[in-house]
Amino acid sequence: NIQTEIKIPVSVETIKPKSISSFIETTGTVYSSKEGEMKSEMSGLYQLQRNPATGRPFALGDAVKSGQVLIRIENEEFVNSLQVDGKKLNLELAENNLEKQKSLYDKGGVTQTELKNASIQYVNAKYSYENAEIQLAKMAVRVPFDGVIVALPYHTNGVKIDQGSSLFKVMEYNKLLMDVKLPEKHMSEVTLDQLVQITNYTMGNDTISGKISQISPIIDPETRTFQSVLQINNDKHSLRPGMFIKAAILSEKRDSTIVIPKETVISRQDAKVVFIVENGIATEKQISTGLETMDDIEVLSGLKVNDRLVISGFETLRNKSKVSVLQ
Repeated sequence: NIQTEIKIPVSVETIKPKSISSFIETTGTVYSSKEGEMKSEMSGLYQLQRNPATGRPFALGDAVKSGQVLIRIENEEFVNSLQVDGKKLNLELAENNLEKQKSLYDKGGVTQTELKNASIQYVNAKYSYENAEIQLAKMAVRVPFDGVIVALPYHTNGVKIDQGSSLFKVMEYNKLLMDVKLPEKHMSEVTLDQLVQITNYTMGNDTISGKISQISPIIDPETRTFQSVLQINNDKHSLRPGMFIKAAILSEKRDSTIVIPKETVISRQDAKVVFIVENGIATEKQISTGLETMDDIEVLSGLKVNDRLVISGFETLRNKSKVSVLQ
């Protein structure tokens, strides 16, 4: 009889403290935090202005500043009907008359009624002039906020356009938003300002940061979900409105804990076990686990730092099997 001692080849890894994080993953489409479409408030001749930054007419993709005049509407008949200069002169006369009436009233030269009538004339003249200025300002179509031109319907300069015509659309997407609906089981895990990691197929392995900015306090009875809003920092314009993204919401993080590859854990009917190597012998260890990720799992009990965990070759092991450690 020939007796041969069989040693099973395995690979091991020494356990060191690590950190592990748990994420709630979701997907969705991002949209801009600010968006505005400007329409003509009057009819007139269309005049697209030049962008001082480029020296050419404003175009799609141009960055614009709040208050910049993008388009002018020319309408001489409308300007004449406003009678701005006349209303300005009338305001000056009403103001002078009011000052005169105040001086006379202090000296007893006019009654209180005459002073009030002069005040009424001044107020009416002031409102009339200001309203004319407001109407005149409609001829210069300005950018409502800092942003980028994302729509600019083509109109030939000098061609008459009608009131209500769409002129341009501006978006600001240094910050993006995304509506997400999460299962109700995660409601206790989601809080305001919670960190979110954002990825997109155009970004490769890069991620950008965001946070939870709004949380609905109710559960939708039909879908059993609650709504949240993610706010995403997009200073480098890595993402654009309308993109489909993946968001990972950080729900829990633990530092300096025992973390092992999830594939090394063997599930039994009544327990989870792994193997460690001591003096050339594979010993089975029953463990309890905590946080999990796609690849790793936290071990709450059953292992300790510096244990030599079997990471390959464990499939054929039995408790107290003799092993040969591969280098």
